[in-house]
Amino acid sequence: MILLGSTGSIGVNTLNIARKFNLNVEVLVAGRNIDLLNQQIQEFKPKKVVIDRAEDIKLVLHDNVSFGEAAILEAIENSTSKTVVNALVGFLGLKPTLKAIECGKKIALANKESLVVAGKFIDQKNLRPIDSEHFGLWYLLQNKKIDSMMITASGGSFRDYPLEKLSNVSIKEALAHPNWSMGNKITIDSATMTNKLFELVEAAWLFDTKKLDAIIETKSLIHAFINFADGSTTAHIANASMQLPIAYAILGRCDEEILKPVDLVEVANLEFKKIESSRYPIWEIKDEILNNLDLGVVLNAANEVAVAKFLNSQIGFLDISKITLNAINKFNNIKATSIEDIFHIDKEVRNYCGA
Repeated sequence: MILLGSTGSIGVNTLNIARKFNLNVEVLVAGRNIDLLNQQIQEFKPKKVVIDRAEDIKLVLHDNVSFGEAAILEAIENSTSKTVVNALVGFLGLKPTLKAIECGKKIALANKESLVVAGKFIDQKNLRPIDSEHFGLWYLLQNKKIDSMMITASGGSFRDYPLEKLSNVSIKEALAHPNWSMGNKITIDSATMTNKLFELVEAAWLFDTKKLDAIIETKSLIHAFINFADGSTTAHIANASMQLPIAYAILGRCDEEILKPVDLVEVANLEFKKIESSRYPIWEIKDEILNNLDLGVVLNAANEVAVAKFLNSQIGFLDISKITLNAINKFNNIKATSIEDIFHIDKEVRNYCGA
């Protein structure tokens, strides 16, 4: 396989699956965590390595190292591997997704931004999502008439925080997720609920439906529900680990234990909460986004700019959603007719948001 984003949490879990099933890793692509990358190189012995910055090449313990976006695309094109695991974060992941499609490779997609910004231009024939929620929905699908689909959210760092104090929260507090440890960007997106909005957009493209919603499930054990036309509902329950969706995305099916089963007696109870726009202002535009999926590129670009500003201490936490909502209001009639339009709109929105 080609693994894009090998040192992030998805990348590390993908290598756990590669180790378990003795899978070959031809290419490793990583950012700036060179120490972890070198450990991965030593164990998995890839033929090629691509990193973010030229100045770090001398630190990488490999004799075939290149850097930058062009090198990633070249590695995908020139590799013999049939599978690309795209665990890159942000808009940066779109071109590698498009290149993998162009090369006819199977894509195990954890880069949610690819579908959020350009779902209408992405051929899903060889695509499998790496996401607990979308995996759960896929797992539950039966040959029965479906009424609607629902995914769950953890609620993020501030799900129980006093509303009146949200304007003054620190970066450290925002990065303290109650259920797990993830990268900075996705942790902030979880706290604002933007991540769940992204996942609803992805689900709209993946399952060709607009009848989608989300609720908070605080223990992150239920990942998805399907409501059938007959009035019944099924739920996908599993311990929170990305290794299950990763295994299915890469292997196609999996008949041996990947996770320890959930002990419901030990869990004892589950708690569900409505996603309130008073706590998560971004939720105000859920229906608008789902009814006009072209807005996904605006949503993502504005959010990337806003999150970067927050992490650089330039704005407050609540300003993240304000910047995004303002951009959606400004560009709400946008329509993309080509993949080139996506890149143009992305640039325009970033400029508007002060990138």
